[in-house]
Amino acid sequence: MKFSKQFSLYESEATNFIKDLKKANPALEQSQRDGRALLWDKQAIDLDTQKRNQESRINQQAYVYQNKG
Repeated sequence: MKFSKQFSLYESEATNFIKDLKKANPALEQSQRDGRALLWDKQAIDLDTQKRNQESRINQQAYVYQNKG
């Protein structure tokens, strides 16, 4: 959606802050990618391990704080 010409050159304070931050610290984006890879990107699990994990699961009872007795 295109606004009038007066808004085409506008940059918000947040955009300017991020641009200045990236200029001051050029390695910022790479460190963000590394942090994401560390916390979120998971290695693929082979099929044997996945099958073993599924077979070794134990069903949880409906109310976990009550013992069957």
